[in-house]
Amino acid sequence: MGTIFYSLMGEGRGHAARARAMTEQLRHKHRVVIYTSFEALAFLRKIYVDSSDVEVRETTGIIMEYTRGRLDLPKTVIKGLGLRWNLKKIVQPICHDIGRDQPDIVVTDFEPTVARAAQQSGVPVMSLDHQHFIVAYDLGSLPWRLRSYAWGMVPVVKSFGLGQQKTVVSAFFFSRLRPAYRDVIQVGPILRPLVRQTKATLGDHILCYFRRHTPERIVDLMTHAERPVRIYGLGERPARDNLHFCKIAEEPFVADLASAWAVVGAAGNQLSGETLYFGKPFLTIPEKNHHEQRINAHFVKELGAGDCQFIENIQPDDLTRFLGEAENYRNNLANSPHHFDGTEAALAEIEAFLQLAAK
Repeated sequence: MGTIFYSLMGEGRGHAARARAMTEQLRHKHRVVIYTSFEALAFLRKIYVDSSDVEVRETTGIIMEYTRGRLDLPKTVIKGLGLRWNLKKIVQPICHDIGRDQPDIVVTDFEPTVARAAQQSGVPVMSLDHQHFIVAYDLGSLPWRLRSYAWGMVPVVKSFGLGQQKTVVSAFFFSRLRPAYRDVIQVGPILRPLVRQTKATLGDHILCYFRRHTPERIVDLMTHAERPVRIYGLGERPARDNLHFCKIAEEPFVADLASAWAVVGAAGNQLSGETLYFGKPFLTIPEKNHHEQRINAHFVKELGAGDCQFIENIQPDDLTRFLGEAENYRNNLANSPHHFDGTEAALAEIEAFLQLAAK
């Protein structure tokens, strides 16, 4: 049995879902101490409030910045760099925790404070996230604007200074690795236990997962779908027309995703992975300024799993066209050579890293 410090960025459903999935795999053999912030902190503390083998602690994090309802990338980057400049003060109490608890390794999901404390304390660090695809993957198939963004983000990803000895990238798409990153491990999406335990069926409804800043125009657009629509992410509201607004809760969300006829939503890595795992056609609607989601949307389309349109531009005709092609997307996924579950592979990499650290 070992002690693992597991840190993750606090914003975004994907980071928390990955950490939850891996913690559930690890807790039967190891003590897991989670460090995070913001939404992930509240989410994970609620789950592990009475746990004897998992502890959730708070660290300072960064959050996506929005201006007039749109992602403000420069402001987000500036806030992130500001955190980096204050790392010395932030990591001091974490170094104290490391000295007291003696973790065997640190696993970090794009969270720099615990990784930096581990560096100072001589504890091995493993990076397990999605973001490092920006650095490690050959992204030559992307349109030039997205390639330019990816090149520009390489220094930002590197600026987090995780100092890891091992890098594992979780993504629903795979790529050739750049020559300097041949030792990076690629695994598929890391799936929550409930997702892996749920069997896909074919229902009649469309599932929508919208971010909190989604314009009301997009909600209205879904009234053009000639099917029931279950909307998550915007909170509960009275039903209208064919729209039903659902409270975020894991079991009903997973049940609705597994039984959906098709999915419409933001192109986050976690939602994309779970949607493709269940074999659902996916209409991605990334924001123009959210380049990571645009990249995800590109690969959903490249896999033949769905279509994409900017959330700022989407019209009823785009939705109608997607729904008309849904069976083709469904067949493509049914015959795909890709395995959209990297959970066991990621667990094996953590266990191997633990064994290496023990030598």
